[in-house]
Formats: sequence, structure tokens, C-alpha cells
Amino acid sequence: MKKLLFLLSIIHFIGYSQETSINDLQQQLNSEQQPNKQLEIINQMVDIAFNKDMAQALKFAKKGVKLSEEIDDKSWRPKFYEMQGRMHANLLQLDSATIFFNKAVKGYEAVDNKRGKATTLFKLSWVDKKIGNLDEALQKDISGLKLMELLNDKEGICDGLTRVSEDLTRQNRLNEALDYAEEAIQIAEENNLTSEKFYVIFNAANVAMAKNNYAQSLEYYKDALAIAQVQNLGLPTQADVTNGIGNAYKRLGKYIDAMKSYESCLVLAKKSNYFNAINTVTANLGEVNMLLGDYDTALNYQLQTKALQENNNDYSNLIENYNHISTIYNKLGNYKSALDFKQKAYTLRDSIASMESDAKMSELLTQYETQKKEETIAIQETKITQQRLIQTLSFGFVALLLGLLVFGFISYRNRSKRNKLLAAKNAEIELLLKEVHHRVKNNLEVVSSLLSLQSAQIEDLNTKEAMLESQNRVNSIGIVHQKLYQGKNLGAIEMKDYFLNLSESILDSLGAENKVSLNLAMNQLNLDIDTAVPLGLIINELLTNTVKYAFPENNKGTVTIKLQKQNNNILHLEVADNGQGKSDVIKGTGFGSQLVSLLTRQLNGTMTEINKNGTTFIFDFQLKHSS
Repeated sequence: MKKLLFLLSIIHFIGYSQETSINDLQQQLNSEQQPNKQLEIINQMVDIAFNKDMAQALKFAKKGVKLSEEIDDKSWRPKFYEMQGRMHANLLQLDSATIFFNKAVKGYEAVDNKRGKATTLFKLSWVDKKIGNLDEALQKDISGLKLMELLNDKEGICDGLTRVSEDLTRQNRLNEALDYAEEAIQIAEENNLTSEKFYVIFNAANVAMAKNNYAQSLEYYKDALAIAQVQNLGLPTQADVTNGIGNAYKRLGKYIDAMKSYESCLVLAKKSNYFNAINTVTANLGEVNMLLGDYDTALNYQLQTKALQENNNDYSNLIENYNHISTIYNKLGNYKSALDFKQKAYTLRDSIASMESDAKMSELLTQYETQKKEETIAIQETKITQQRLIQTLSFGFVALLLGLLVFGFISYRNRSKRNKLLAAKNAEIELLLKEVHHRVKNNLEVVSSLLSLQSAQIEDLNTKEAMLESQNRVNSIGIVHQKLYQGKNLGAIEMKDYFLNLSESILDSLGAENKVSLNLAMNQLNLDIDTAVPLGLIINELLTNTVKYAFPENNKGTVTIKLQKQNNNILHLEVADNGQGKSDVIKGTGFGSQLVSLLTRQLNGTMTEINKNGTTFIFDFQLKHSS
């Protein structure tokens, strides 16, 4: 009991210290004028908040993304993309996580940051595993490991080996998984990598668990927890390890000990808003209650888990949960429901776990190992023949070069004159266009700020709400111009990225970030500004009204946005929510309804409203320009 009180006091002290640090950093941020130093401060705020509150860490990461985009800082921008993607991933907002991770990869490639690219590939692999894309996950982990080996980054190599070991464990190739895990442990010990030692031991515990060596697994998990507490790796990390301890106790048949560990994990996960751990441990609480014979409690936990996993497309764990629910219904005598869930488990298993996938992953791993051996042989052979080859090529190259120099010089002098004139002209035009978009965006921000200042002095709630809606409409247009001057294509906007930024801006202005989850079920699509602006305004109106009317009394829900170009040159848009009945876009002043109707006609479109399990708006526009 004394140990428990001591641990709780430590957690409380850590939380108090972190809050104090964040407050101090916020004061520094408010007084700091240099953008680069502001980004450094925000980075520290994300790190501190990550160990305590995922939702708060996400807010800070978004600040960093916004500022780095505004000042076009190519070094910091991909780092904050990666941070925001990580927070979305841990909150199980997998679609948003994938978007920001892909942005981070492109940003790191632009500045040749191989380590940043590798760490982001590892995180993208984690998302792939959550949705059942195991072959793609292994491919990304191997790509990240190769980059770390190229850099001779021992910590990164440890991380990569650990992740490949995890992939092999999922394939039940446990001997190979253990080889990779032991190699990671050896590198960590030889290079005194204290920060990596936790992760390699934690992975070794998982491999031991998969090999049914539960006693060894339990010892590994306890060692990992001790390291996490000493190194203050944060509540989310402690939640993951505590869940693992519960799993080991459960496999050893010590169900009461398992229950205590799972309950401790749930406390840590909820305290840090770690939704991924909440999902996992809720399922485990359901299973251990089932093993203890408390089927009613078990069913409650498992149905909660099912809803969360289905909502977040967590297919890798959903199969197991369907089986557990089937077992519980069978114990309760509800044989029809038991059969239904057993069939669901079989159907889902067949859809994501095929022999072709296993063969593909085996092929990828074999290619990686073979490539390493071939590269070693090639290097040795190259050293032997290099001098001879260089001498032979040098004589031939010099002779050829002398002949080409004379002809090339004359041609080059004539071409360079023409090219310089043309390049200068094109660069001038592009610069002017970017400046126009930049100024339009700045002017729209001034208008938005004026609306904000004016609304601050208005006491009437209806008028204040109308001002906020106008401010969001202005912002939706401003984001279009921002995307144009920041992007490489001045004639088109990538809509998935635009919708994500626009929706997050709207949710943030309405204080609904934690109330409404966003699902962008669409591929990348570039549209011209004349099409993008009306679509942005339509999304603004529908999302605003959904937040206000579809989820009353702080109910949480999901909004799904689909956009695709069909073969008949039709642009198809769907905006759906899972809220109560009719979301009533016509509520409020009625201006929003009129605006959506006018914009639909402007784009030569039609609108259909369906009220079933929420509200769905379907638009079909006659597309004129796309790319």
C-alpha cells in the first residue's frame, strides 16, 4: 500500500511539474518575437505534453505546423508534420495521421534528412499494421532500417531491428523475430544506448509472449517498466508496459493479478488521453472478466471495444474481439448472436490474412537480407578493380571531353543567352503570382481579424455567432490562397490536404476538436481555384451546422468527407455524420442554406439529403477543369 501511495505521489508531482513547465514555456512563447525560437519553444511544449495529455500535445503540434508553414521553414516544418501525425496516430485518428506522416516524408526528402524520413516511415508502418496492411508495414520498416544503416545510426538501427522483429512476430515467424530482437539488444548494450534499452527489452517481452514463454515475458515487462519509470518515459509508455504485464499474468492463469494490471493501465491511459491504449486495455478487461466467469461485465467491455475498433478501422485486433464476443454470447445462451460474431470474425480474417500477403512479406525480408550480402561482395570487388577501371576510363574520357568542349562551348553560349532570358521571365511571372496569392491571403486575414475584434464587442449571442461564421467563411478562402503560394502548382489545389486544414481550422474555432472526429475517405485530387473555393465554403457550412446541431449535449461523433472524380467528368462529394437524425443545415439564420444552394448551382450541381443513422449530403457537380 505504501508503495502504491508513493507511486501515485510521484505521478502527481510529475504532472504538477509538467504543468508548471508548460505554463513557463507559454509565457516565453508569448514574449518571444523570433519565429525560429518560437518553434523551439513549441517543440519543448509538445514533448512535455506528450507524456501527460495527447490532446494537449496535438494542440501544440498544430501550432508548430501552422507557424512553420507561415514562415516556410523547411527544416522545422516536416518535424512538426511528424509530431502532429504521431498525436493523431495515438488518438487513433489514422487517416489524419497518414496525411501528416506523408507530408513529413516529403519534407524530409526535400532537405535530405534521412533520419527524419526513417523515423516517419517507422510511424507510417505502425499505421499500416493497425489497418491490416502487414506487407506494406514490413516494407516501410525495412526501408527505414536501410536508411539508419546508411547513416550508421546505432539508435536508429536498434529501432529498425525491433520493428522488423515485431513484424515477424505478427507473422508467427518467432525464431526469426527473436534473432532480430537479440541483435537489437546486443547493439544497445555494446553502444550503451540507455534510451533504446527500454524498447528492445519491451519488444523481447512481446516476442517471448508470442513464443508462449510467459514467465520470461513477465520478467522482461517488469524490467521495461522499471526503465520507463526511471527514465520518466511518460504515462503512455507506462500504460503500454502495464498492459503487457497484465497479458503475461493472464497467460499464466493469474487472472486477479491480470485484472489489477489492466485497471492500472486504464487509469494511466485515461489520464494521458491515450486512446490506443484505452481501446486495447478495454478489450483485455473484457477477456479477463470472461475468464473469471463474469460474462455480463465482460460483454459490456467487449462491446465498447468493438465500437471503438470498428470506428477506427482497427482490423488487426477486431478479429480477436469478434471471437471473444461470440464466446461470451455462447456462455450467456444467446446462440444466434454468438454465431453472428463468429461469422464476422471468419469473414474479416479471410479478407486481411491471405497466404499471398505472407509470401509477399517473406519475399521482402529475403530481398533485404540478400541485398546486404550482395552489397558487401560488390564493395570488395569494386575495391579490387577500381584503380584499373579508373585509368582506362580516364584516358577515354579526356579524349572525348576535348572533342566535346569546343562544340559544347559554342552551343552553350548561344543557348544560355536564350535560356536566361526565358527563365528570368518565367521566374518573374511565378514570383508575381505567388506574391498576389500571398497578399490576398494576408488581406483576408486582416478581414478575419477585424471580424474577430468586432465580435468581441458584441453581446448578442446570435449576432456574435453570425460573425464567427463569417470569419470561418473568410478563412476557408484564405486557406486556398495559402495553398497556392506555398505549393509548386500555381494553377491547382490538392483537395484532401485543403479539406483537412480547413476542417481542423473550423473545429478549432468552434472548440470541437475533441468532440468531432474527422474521416477523409478520398484520394489526392487537384482542382482549380474556381472549383476549390465554392467546395470549401460548402464544407464550411455543413461542418459548422453539424457541430452545432448533430451532436447535442457534448455528444461525440464522426464526420466523413468523400470527394472523387468519376469517369463521366462528374465531381462527387459526400458529407456524412453519425449524429442524431436530421442535422438541419437550414437552422440558424438560413443564410447557410441559401449559400450552399447558390454554390451548388454555381458549380452546375445537384444536392441530395439523406437522414438515416445521421445525416448525409450528396452532391454531384459537372466538372469543367481538373488535373
